[in-house]
Amino acid sequence: MTSKSMAPLPASTRIELVALSVSDIELSERFYARNLGLTPLERSERSVTLGTGLGRPLVELVHEPDGVEPGRRSPGLFHLAILLPDRIALGRSLSRLWQSGWQLSGAGDHLVSEALYLDDPEGNGIELYWDRPKDSWKVVDGMVQMDTLAVDIESLLEEGSKDLSPWDGIPEGSTMGHVHLKVSDLDAARDFYTEVIGFELVFSMPQANFLSTGAYHHHLGLNTWMSSGGPPPPPNALGLRNFTVMLPSAEEIGAVRGRLEHASIAYRSEGGGILLLDPSGNGLLIKSAPESLIGRTVE
Repeated sequence: MTSKSMAPLPASTRIELVALSVSDIELSERFYARNLGLTPLERSERSVTLGTGLGRPLVELVHEPDGVEPGRRSPGLFHLAILLPDRIALGRSLSRLWQSGWQLSGAGDHLVSEALYLDDPEGNGIELYWDRPKDSWKVVDGMVQMDTLAVDIESLLEEGSKDLSPWDGIPEGSTMGHVHLKVSDLDAARDFYTEVIGFELVFSMPQANFLSTGAYHHHLGLNTWMSSGGPPPPPNALGLRNFTVMLPSAEEIGAVRGRLEHASIAYRSEGGGILLLDPSGNGLLIKSAPESLIGRTVE
């Protein structure tokens, strides 16, 4: 739990852009655009940012042609999780994936949500999900109750078929709902994200913790299922570069900066925010809302 001497992050805190290093940026961009329906928003010489049609950034792909595959036990991305507006949208996304021939790696009814799982062309994990109404979530002793049950795939496809309009990409209102990380030391990661960054523990299971703000079921997942004791990824590793924690104001960044300095944790300034590594070597960028806006789409 967060320290009694500090307030948790504001309820409006959210996870936003997830940046990935990829060896084949053209292949990866085609996947995110054609299979998931993300729109290119901004492009540079070695990167492209994709998101919703009206400009919410979700995924940044950075070309690392000489990048190295992290070891199987290395910390990194378990999955990024795109939250869709409703069950119809999830059903339509499932239909799109099947029409494109892309295979799922799994599916789960987590009581608070229904989720589909897949990997991108370079093996980065992806979750697509929708949330059940919050008043239907069960909370026991302050902990949101979650499980992994079977998803009724037939029902999900039938739900998606209720929208007869042509599929034209990921729907507006989609966001980066959460990020799930592989970490090398669960206690150290949990303490860092709660005591220093300011998230709160909302669910715990063997070798995994789930953290959030505003009593959400989770903005961050942490697990050691494959990565316990694993070495940090090398600087030129493929996969997760960093993910963005978006705070509602610059003042909140100042509070986090103060806690980092008090704990003697190194960071550097980056685009009006702060960039740092968690105890397992996973990168996170902490920003305030105005810096998140991307104004134009790529022609």
